[in-house]
Amino acid sequence: MTEPRQDAAGASAPAHEVTLLVRAAAGADEESDFVGGCGGAGCGACAPARARLEQVCEEFGLTPTCVDVDAAAATDPELRAEFGDRLPVVLLDGREHSYWEVDEPRLRADLAR
Repeated sequence: MTEPRQDAAGASAPAHEVTLLVRAAAGADEESDFVGGCGGAGCGACAPARARLEQVCEEFGLTPTCVDVDAAAATDPELRAEFGDRLPVVLLDGREHSYWEVDEPRLRADLAR
């Protein structure tokens, strides 16, 4: 669980929600804390994005969530239709933040707000 962040006036604000959308490869790491085994075998773009995202989020006391868009398509086909052609995608507070890689300077700046 993440601690609430402080806004500019020092008031408590809810912590940011960070999500990584991926297409998990068959045989992905079942030990992963991430839903769908993010960054598993054969996922050349997702593994580095996951590592960078985890590192940046750790600096802010956050734990990112990972969603396999193919697995989610059973209940949310729009997710794959919207993001499936540019994975991995980083969502910050439910909005697209970056895709194909983690934009670290921008993410750090946005998480600091």
